[in-house]
Amino acid sequence: MTHMKTLLLAFTVLGASAMAHADDNFASLTLGQTSDKVKKSDALNANLNHPNADGIIGKDTTYGVRLGRQNDQGRYYATYDNVSGTHNGIKLRQENLLGSYDMFYPVTGSTKLFGGGTAGLTKLTQDSPGYSRDSDIGYAVGLQAGILQKVSQNTSLELGYRYLRSNASTEMSPHAGGKVGSLDLTSSAQTYLSANYTF
Repeated sequence: MTHMKTLLLAFTVLGASAMAHADDNFASLTLGQTSDKVKKSDALNANLNHPNADGIIGKDTTYGVRLGRQNDQGRYYATYDNVSGTHNGIKLRQENLLGSYDMFYPVTGSTKLFGGGTAGLTKLTQDSPGYSRDSDIGYAVGLQAGILQKVSQNTSLELGYRYLRSNASTEMSPHAGGKVGSLDLTSSAQTYLSANYTF
């Protein structure tokens, strides 16, 4: 918990610094693919014959929105995105609410590389047919990097990659029975394309 508080404090300081020097607001729509690593409990493996939990959300379409501020040196922004997937009769939905800070590295007058850190919350929901719905909210921390291409005075496109670690967990209980096991989200990898508009 101490490491988490330190990380959140660092993001707050970086964000405040970025906001103090920012001269543009921006909003974005993102479209990407997410693949999750999910740890199964021993009970779940025994009761459901070792299902492939990593395939539940595996390269599934992810939608998101972002809002933030930026200047020539970097940007600070909030993101909400969600993704869902089904595999072997198990359905999961992942929702992220994140705060991020990126630093820019200019390549040309209209092209920049970026990299930075992210911290926030992840909600994991299990909504499989025949099972009681269950959800949990855990932390999310990670890194992102990519390339940003300006296409007009107020618009830009970016291609990025984000990796998150999380501790969200959900249980599986049939409607007519007790708990058969749990699923723990350990990490997420997302490749995305974003359209950004400054104002």
